[in-house]
Amino acid sequence: MKNIRWGIIGCGNVTEVKSGPAFQLAENSSLQAVMRRNGEKARNYAERHGVPSWYDKAEELIHDAEVDAVYIATPPSSHKQYTIMAAEAGKPVYVEKPMAGSTDECAEMIKACENNGVPLFVAYYRRSLPRFRKVKELLDAGSIGEVRFASVQQTQPIVQKDEGGEWPWRVNPEKSGAGLFYDVGSHTLDLFDYLLGPLSDVKGSAINLADSYPAEDTVSGTWKFESGAVGIGVWNFSSYSKEDDNRIVGTKGEIKFSTFDDKPIILLNEAGEESFYIEHPKHIQYYHIQSIIDELLEKGACPSTGKTAFRTNQVMEELVKEYY
Repeated sequence: MKNIRWGIIGCGNVTEVKSGPAFQLAENSSLQAVMRRNGEKARNYAERHGVPSWYDKAEELIHDAEVDAVYIATPPSSHKQYTIMAAEAGKPVYVEKPMAGSTDECAEMIKACENNGVPLFVAYYRRSLPRFRKVKELLDAGSIGEVRFASVQQTQPIVQKDEGGEWPWRVNPEKSGAGLFYDVGSHTLDLFDYLLGPLSDVKGSAINLADSYPAEDTVSGTWKFESGAVGIGVWNFSSYSKEDDNRIVGTKGEIKFSTFDDKPIILLNEAGEESFYIEHPKHIQYYHIQSIIDELLEKGACPSTGKTAFRTNQVMEELVKEYY
């Protein structure tokens, strides 16, 4: 195989810019088919993006002989179903994050892919972005000495109901697994897993301080890293402003960076302060998708697999378990 032909299940907003076009821009890759339950919207997406085929049933896309690999971009509640369906058809799977609504579902997805001999990748694409690879480079080079602790603080105003008076699916636990913490907080937890090793001894609490939608809107927690360093985090999705700040502090300095905001990396140590601004690509999943294609063609390796994403689901589940 010299070219991977992709099919997308769930061609909604996340696929318009973040991911969809990247399948066509990456080397040795093309976008062959898309699926959405609303066939008219699937057809419209296909026409606008120059995609040859469209479907309104997932099984038809999965069993399309022209589709080599499947990208699942639906809400987490259907990730397991479509992953198992694609795995049983013998096709590699790339699934949106969070990997699933529960660790049990994650385990079933991993087992199905292993049993059918297909790889499973998860869209924790920040692992592949040059900006965060720079943070990893600074840590590995000993720029801040031995890491002692890391912290994350993320806040944003409460989300609003849609035009139909309904809360977005991301704050509906039946569809998302939990609230916005699962949807956006997972990115930072996965980054810490990548940068500093697996998280363990996780303890946390969750609550809905605004008493609005069914999911939690505030999560706090502590954990340890593989090295013995400790971590602390707080996520609030009903505050007055949008902030996103991470710190990694060591014996010789610290690194400050943001998971989502377009800010430079700041390195502080005995040499002074140094700033690194590395722009994200327009199609932010591009580097990650390219790494998946390279692994499928045996040219490299993708840093986010089902097993690394499973660890992130475990951490999140531990942090919110008392609420649910």
